[in-house]
Amino acid sequence: MKPLLLTLSLLLAGAWAAPLPTVASSDVYQASAPAELLPPPRQASFSTGTLTLEGLSIQVLGNAPELSWAARDLNAETQTRLGLTLPLGEGGKTVRIGTLENPILAAEARAHNLTPDQTEGYALWVNAEGATVVGFDPLGAYRGIQTLRQLLTPTGFRFAQIRDWPQFPLRMAMIYLDKDSAAVNNVLIPLLAKYKFSHLLVMCDYVQWSSTSNLWNPSGATLAEAARIASLIREYGMEPIPLIELLGHARWLFYNNQNRDLWADPQAQTPYAYDPLNPRTYEVVLPILAEAVKVFKPKYLHIGHDEVANVNRFPATPEGLAAGLPKLFVDDTLRLYDYLKGLGVGTMIWHDVAFSQAYGDQIAPNLPKDIVVAYWNYSPAADYPALAAIHEQGFPVIGSSWFEAGNAQNMAQAGLKYGSAGMLQTRWSGYFGNLSLLGNQARQGMAYLSAASSFWNPAAAVPRDTTARYQEAWRPVRFSPVAGRLVDLSSLSTRTLKDSAGKDWIQRGPSTDLSALPTGVQRFGAYKFDISGAVMLKGSRSGVNDLPQRVTLELGAQASAIAFLQTSGFISSVPKDLVGSYTFTYTDGTSLQQFLEYGREIASWTDLGLSSLFFSPAWRGKTSDGLEVGLNTWVWVNPHPDKVIQSITFESSGGQANPALIGLSLLEGVPAEAP
Repeated sequence: MKPLLLTLSLLLAGAWAAPLPTVASSDVYQASAPAELLPPPRQASFSTGTLTLEGLSIQVLGNAPELSWAARDLNAETQTRLGLTLPLGEGGKTVRIGTLENPILAAEARAHNLTPDQTEGYALWVNAEGATVVGFDPLGAYRGIQTLRQLLTPTGFRFAQIRDWPQFPLRMAMIYLDKDSAAVNNVLIPLLAKYKFSHLLVMCDYVQWSSTSNLWNPSGATLAEAARIASLIREYGMEPIPLIELLGHARWLFYNNQNRDLWADPQAQTPYAYDPLNPRTYEVVLPILAEAVKVFKPKYLHIGHDEVANVNRFPATPEGLAAGLPKLFVDDTLRLYDYLKGLGVGTMIWHDVAFSQAYGDQIAPNLPKDIVVAYWNYSPAADYPALAAIHEQGFPVIGSSWFEAGNAQNMAQAGLKYGSAGMLQTRWSGYFGNLSLLGNQARQGMAYLSAASSFWNPAAAVPRDTTARYQEAWRPVRFSPVAGRLVDLSSLSTRTLKDSAGKDWIQRGPSTDLSALPTGVQRFGAYKFDISGAVMLKGSRSGVNDLPQRVTLELGAQASAIAFLQTSGFISSVPKDLVGSYTFTYTDGTSLQQFLEYGREIASWTDLGLSSLFFSPAWRGKTSDGLEVGLNTWVWVNPHPDKVIQSITFESSGGQANPALIGLSLLEGVPAEAP
């Protein structure tokens, strides 16, 4: 990085103010390995020391494709974290990957008292001589490598001995297909594999099936993309289960005003369910199922069948009313079940109609007992006895959770108690498009990792850093440090962090301030900052409406990226509220503006429920009254790193959420690309 001092001629001319003071640091950014393994292993012990990567190679002992996938994933980790690729070879220090079919590995596993004895189970040990991963089966070896990846540190693999296996054979996560499928799923599928999911439920409503070109939605995924995703899922050690919402939630079937004759409620304003008494319904639906089976080659296909009467009348026609909802539901389910069975595929449905209090005694007894029932309940209850009730009726049942804290873990523990066949982590952000997972629906994605932990090992506590790990997965970080400079903002502070007399911070008194935040040079997460006070700007609320609208930070420096430790004084209730902006002005006179959207780049210090892939949790603490508070780091990547940034103008929009800058650090490199 060039020196921060401006050229002598510019100083003499008085063209710019003097730059803010800075301190050089060789590790403004320094990532570290996670403290806990995720999911937590069943049996694990660790010792001091690391297996260095120098001279280390990978030895694959066996021909199963899962073993080569394991080697691929391990090298993806070492390349991302340390810029190193481990060669394939024998002799010297090696990472051996194999199964119990190899007699040498089986004998060594017995000698270490780590023999895996269950499907997808594995043994793993790391010492100074090398590392070994032995699977009960090839998938077990693949799961074991995902654990070894998490043992990587800046100096090598941590010494460990682990014996591990999953509680549930079916550990499923839900994903979506649409026009932005590749942008999301190319990252998401390997991520879900890393944390040991076994199946992916793939929402396929708007796939552009060749049999229904009249229904092609421009936002839908192509048939080629569906096939690519099916293949990608398998190449990461998981099985796809397509979900096509049928009977209810079937608006996709009527896209572009098509199939108007199939509306279950002809008088409805908008379509929702189809008419199972119309023979043409199945002339449209069955070819779609056949295509889905051909593309995904699944063992099961999920046909939806939830909330059938929640939007429009069902039944609505005289013929439908005469038959009644239970018969219509059962007949339609059996029609689809028999068709899929003829294709060699099992059927999966949601529970809520088939096992409802209103109709359950007329529907469930008339359904085949090999239909897999997905029981959904999205509240973090202490128990889920409905899992037991469905299981006792003879159906295989999987618990289905959503994103509320405690939901997945409590349901997994109930599933363990009641003999559930597996677990499913749902995600309903797809209705807003796949890319919403990167923005205002990111919280739904963050729940994947806590679910992964509980689905594999329900009895273990969920690691505390699941949100940070999920965010990091979209911006893979390097372990190598990045140098730069810490900027001293003290001369620009407009508020102190401590409010002893109701005149500082947000003027709410000592019980509502940031006095717990450490000051001076501090590392929060991977980034260092020089903390003194806050450059807080104007907002509409009392106590902050007399602050400046904007402040200019003089820099006169180059930077590849800039880390901002920032927050807002208050929460915004305005959707996608533009809180403020940074305007970066270069010495050549050009400039660019970066807006700060609430919940995307910035959030209040009291708003820890919001989540975004665009900022990372930094500091977390409590006020004197016990209120949990925190700050986040947002990193701006400079599109013109060769230019000198003369200044940054920090500006408030003057709304509910007034922005506050707590720390700023310049980086000579880009440690993690934004999603």
